[in-house]
Amino acid sequence: METLVGEALIQHNLERFLLVLSVSLSVATLPQIFSWARQIPYTLLLVIVGAALALVDVRLVNLSPALILSIFLPPLLFEAAWNLKWSNLRKDLFPISLYAIFGVVISVLGIAFGLSRFTDLPIAIALLVGASLSATDPVSVIALFRDLGVGDRPKTLLEGESLFNDGVAVVAFGLLVGIPLGLQTFELRTTIVDFCVVVGVGVGVGSLIGFGISYLTQRFDLPLVEQSLTLVSAYGTYLITEELGGSGVIGVVTVGLILGNFGSRIGMNPRTRVIVSEFWDFLAFFVNSIVFLLIGDQIQFASLFSHLDLIGVTIAAMLVTRALTIYGLGFLANVTAKTGIKIQEQTALWWGGLRGSVSIALALSVPIALEGRDEIIATVFGVVLFTLMVQGLTMKPVLAALHLLGDQPLKQDYDEMIARRVALQRVLDRLRQIDPRPDVEEDYYLYQEALLSGQIKDVDEKLETLRRENPLLRDYARDQLRSELLAIEADTYAEFVKTGQLNRELAPFLPDVFPSSDR
Repeated sequence: METLVGEALIQHNLERFLLVLSVSLSVATLPQIFSWARQIPYTLLLVIVGAALALVDVRLVNLSPALILSIFLPPLLFEAAWNLKWSNLRKDLFPISLYAIFGVVISVLGIAFGLSRFTDLPIAIALLVGASLSATDPVSVIALFRDLGVGDRPKTLLEGESLFNDGVAVVAFGLLVGIPLGLQTFELRTTIVDFCVVVGVGVGVGSLIGFGISYLTQRFDLPLVEQSLTLVSAYGTYLITEELGGSGVIGVVTVGLILGNFGSRIGMNPRTRVIVSEFWDFLAFFVNSIVFLLIGDQIQFASLFSHLDLIGVTIAAMLVTRALTIYGLGFLANVTAKTGIKIQEQTALWWGGLRGSVSIALALSVPIALEGRDEIIATVFGVVLFTLMVQGLTMKPVLAALHLLGDQPLKQDYDEMIARRVALQRVLDRLRQIDPRPDVEEDYYLYQEALLSGQIKDVDEKLETLRRENPLLRDYARDQLRSELLAIEADTYAEFVKTGQLNRELAPFLPDVFPSSDR
């Protein structure tokens, strides 16, 4: 009997999973069918479809905190950390640290103050609402930044802050959730010590696993095995860190940064790095497709309407505390560390601080025995929906008003022409090197050579026109060449380390020799 029940449960869960996946992938095709859908980021489109399903009371899956934190969150964190360049992160590590640590504190206290001052919500419950909403989740905004060609710095600041404040928010929530239950009391010294221990364990475990796998992959060249190791490291780091009492989120971010910036250099050849990066791009798309659809599908509209006062006050408090965080700490970073974060970039960071899956997971993880749990869940869902639907959908016009929209389409056209030019030239060079074959007439060789030469000339003319009409492309071309040369230097050091000729990777020499165009 137990076997039959287990088999029926497995089949039911599989059917639900396939249903969610089918709906998500169907949404992905909407921009190809309807032109209006192309103006909406994919993740927000999923939320809209999920909300439409919730409106007619179609519930796909019961979204639980364990499902988000243990299943969905590790691959999303790992993929973001894997693709985050340490060189960019290091330049802005100070403001990112300010935003991620002190920004969470400001958010928690500011939202709690607003709720306790303008509503009847007890301060202990208000603190939990603040802790739940202190984690930013700008997946949609980052994707929009990439599509619109926004500079690397706003992307790095927003993504770096999100990666680290997720962990800080989870830790803060864990420290605060026992207060309204009477299980613990707030003591500043004890709280700071607990915070340092939890973060320290996360960084320690993540570093140990990250560097361990980095040196392990030096011993062999098996792309599928190395790809599998990254997957195991993401989930394994999270589970081990949580078991040891640390922050699994901090652990996964740490291991992702190490493997993406160090392990992939010394332990993987270029082909393997591409395979692993494509795998994580797919996995992030896959998980995000499910998460954002389910966020919309879990909305309880009746509960939202009955708590509109709480939601309204929380939104106002969140926007104010976000402004204090970004502008206040940004000013501090500019004055003390000369970071030079522009006011337009700060405004984009302020409006781009969306909330998402982590906030919902924290709200859902509030113990059932806690009085006020329904208010916390309804408020957090309402605020998350506001950030996604209002802030997310208005991000593009905000960027346009701030003059932060880049020339990504132009650069994409230029890159495609350069790739075409290189490919055609390589084919022509190969044609000229081939020994004559008895079954192929000489005229055929001459014809193909003339055809390729004509195509190359045509591409050259288009490139010259593009450069003449857009002088900034010359700086872009120089920076592309510079990045290529720097990558060759880093890969060479990694190759020497991998073969045992060096015991550590050397610091790059060329960045000072080949300054970027902005220097």
